[in-house]
Amino acid sequence: LELAKASDALDAEHRLAHLITTQFADAFDSDVQGDDAPPAAWSQWLLGRHAKAVLQGGQVLDWNDALAAGGELPVLSVGPADLAILPYTSGTTGLPKGCMHPHSSIMHNAVASGMWGNGSAENVVLVVVPMFHITGMVSILHTSIRGGATLVIMPRWDRDLAGRLISRWKVTHWTNIPTMVIDLLGSPHFASYDLSSLVYIGGGGAAMPQAVAQRLLEQFGLRYIEGYGLTETAAPSHSNPPDAPKQQCLGIPFMGTDARVIDPDTLQEMPVGEAGEIIMHGPEVFNGYWKRPDATAAAFIEIDGKRFFRSGDLGRVDEDGYFFLTDRLKRMINASGFKVWPAEVEALMYRHPAIQEACVISTPDSYRGESVKAVVVLRSTHKDLVTEQGIVDWCRENMAVYKVPRVVQFVDALPKSGAGKVMWRTLQEAEGT
Repeated sequence: LELAKASDALDAEHRLAHLITTQFADAFDSDVQGDDAPPAAWSQWLLGRHAKAVLQGGQVLDWNDALAAGGELPVLSVGPADLAILPYTSGTTGLPKGCMHPHSSIMHNAVASGMWGNGSAENVVLVVVPMFHITGMVSILHTSIRGGATLVIMPRWDRDLAGRLISRWKVTHWTNIPTMVIDLLGSPHFASYDLSSLVYIGGGGAAMPQAVAQRLLEQFGLRYIEGYGLTETAAPSHSNPPDAPKQQCLGIPFMGTDARVIDPDTLQEMPVGEAGEIIMHGPEVFNGYWKRPDATAAAFIEIDGKRFFRSGDLGRVDEDGYFFLTDRLKRMINASGFKVWPAEVEALMYRHPAIQEACVISTPDSYRGESVKAVVVLRSTHKDLVTEQGIVDWCRENMAVYKVPRVVQFVDALPKSGAGKVMWRTLQEAEGT
């Protein structure tokens, strides 16, 4: 309905001519009972039938009707260089932009992801990362279908349903957003779930706190395999080798990828161990932003005759060639001249046993210019055991004084995008900075 409204708002020349619609209930049995049943709170949006959209000057077709119509398949008229999809950036650092991906960039990462993880038809994959998101679409959906794997699909995140599905279907592979793992581990029912079938757990989109990764290793023998990529790189541009991962690490450049760390101002390559902007060149990199030549020009630079994409992320590379993320360029907090990287403070705060989630932002400070603020979700078992000042005091004992949050705010939940990423910008804007 929203897409139809957007089309109707355009002049007649630019409106959609056809719109094919489907509903969640078209894709699965609505009478599932027991542990496989979706939560009761989902019934309205998941099982309800919605009114058919009306498209001014165009035709709306139901998916099932379109399938039943039959007809000859069209002659293949596109190749690897033609536009395949137009996924939009998440908007965590600004307005979303459409990324022009040809068939070749999508196919590269779909094939490479299967090879990288030794995928096979024996894989049982939990699909909870949204499939409208580049990771869910390419690294999970496309890769699994190409490899003949079994897909266990969750239409939205629910930690207890995830726990039941992993146990019931003996899920072997789970790619996720770290916040999902944190949420599952925080469930009061967690002890009743059987995770012994998992042989691979990993993901990206945000840093996996070291304390959480260590718990997975010690309790389940699972090494969390972090990867890194953007909508612009069709999911992974970096990934940890499954047999040699490092914690809180982006991994090494993905197949066929040349990645470097440069000074964001001088564009000179940084020495090993020193932070700079991560750039990448490879077959998975997109062509540019849809109808945004200005943004496209700003996103690419040429080095050694290669077209490199500027990620906007700060990181460093170690002596083994593994990349580590420092933070987003735009997230840096300048506290009395000291540079504070929110992701680093968040990682330290996750060591506190009461903290389930934390998001660090800047808050105005008449003396320091900016100060550090932490928005915190507590574990249900600790809500009456700690105070906001208690968290501040703990931070003073466990990190450099200039990094310590001057303000801690307890909340019931952090705002998240449809892809499960914490929307730090929403919190930052609410702070008035």
